[in-house]
Amino acid sequence: MGKPDLEGIFPPITTPFVDGQVSYDKLALNVEKWSRTGIKGLVVLGSNGEYVYLTEEEKRKVVETVVQSSPDNMTIIVGSGCESSEETLRLTMDCADLGAHAALVVTPHYYGGEMSHDALLNHYSTLADRSPIPILLYSVPKFTHISLSAHLVSLLSKHPNIAGIKDSSGNVTLLGEILHSADKDFNVLVGTAGPLFGALTLGCTGGVLALANVAPEHCVKIYDLVKEGRLEEAKKLQLEMIPVNKAVTQTYGIAGLKSAMDMLGYFGGHPRLPLLPSTDVEKSQIREILKRAGLLT
Repeated sequence: MGKPDLEGIFPPITTPFVDGQVSYDKLALNVEKWSRTGIKGLVVLGSNGEYVYLTEEEKRKVVETVVQSSPDNMTIIVGSGCESSEETLRLTMDCADLGAHAALVVTPHYYGGEMSHDALLNHYSTLADRSPIPILLYSVPKFTHISLSAHLVSLLSKHPNIAGIKDSSGNVTLLGEILHSADKDFNVLVGTAGPLFGALTLGCTGGVLALANVAPEHCVKIYDLVKEGRLEEAKKLQLEMIPVNKAVTQTYGIAGLKSAMDMLGYFGGHPRLPLLPSTDVEKSQIREILKRAGLLT
């Protein structure tokens, strides 16, 4: 089981809905457009993809659509984490059959009080033992209220079928601890664009960034500039992008991210209920933020 190429920028792509139903045609068009921006690959069925609102059938068809619409050289990572280990394995195997290169597995969290060090170690180790594709750990305490410790990540990094982690905590100190203690070939991906510059300079291999849905070229540029050692230029661009990233993550959420996509030539559309679409006032505020960042004229 070879490890996938995880060096670069990956948008955790949104799922387009028309009249509340998944629009696979719009999804394919978005994928084709993203594929021309210099990104390394795509993350499907992540938090920004509203995966918790999709049926099992929809999840599989979304993965199939993305795999068929993307170039062969792009790495496709699929969020296959479910609450039970058995269901996670089943979905992971299905995604592998559909052409996914790696599985992004969120921490089980419904029984949060029971998700001890030993429970999580066993969950991920058992899954990695049986998965036909490499596993990426996914720590997103904003939603799960569970954070994978650097010690646990270090232990899991030794498993030959666990390729890396997407850490969305926004905690640069924790990223540093993971980078220091994990195996040297373990990929650490920062899960939010706010600390992208700092994370890359510490040694992260790339980022899975909501911002890359709307400003993929800018995210790729920050990555390239850091790799080339042009840190002042990278820092300047990072600072310009921080207000946009804050808008499409913290302030306006998935609805705001989709509104920004609509403004920038992608299909965003409405989120699926019970999430509400952006109001006209919010759209006006988002448009101003995009203009100030130079993304809109």
